[in-house]
Amino acid sequence: MNWEDPIVAEVRRIREELSAKFNFDLAAIFADIRSRQGEAGDRLIHLKGRQKAEQADAREAADVSGTEAGPHAPPA
Repeated sequence: MNWEDPIVAEVRRIREELSAKFNFDLAAIFADIRSRQGEAGDRLIHLKGRQKAEQADAREAADVSGTEAGPHAPPA
C-alpha cells in the first residue's frame, strides 16, 4: 500500500524546510520557536492554567459525588 497521508507529508516537508533554514542546528531551531512563542502573546494556550482549571473541576465533581479525585486518589 503506497498511500501517503497529506497532513503527515506536509508536516515532514515543513520540518525539513525549518531544519535546513537553521542548518539542522537544534538549539537555533528551539531559540526560533521560543521567540515566535513570545510574539504570539495571548494566542497561545497556557497549560498550567488549564491544568489548574481541570483540577478544580475534578475537586468540584468529587465534592458533589462524595469521592476523592485527583492524581493521588485511591483507585475506585
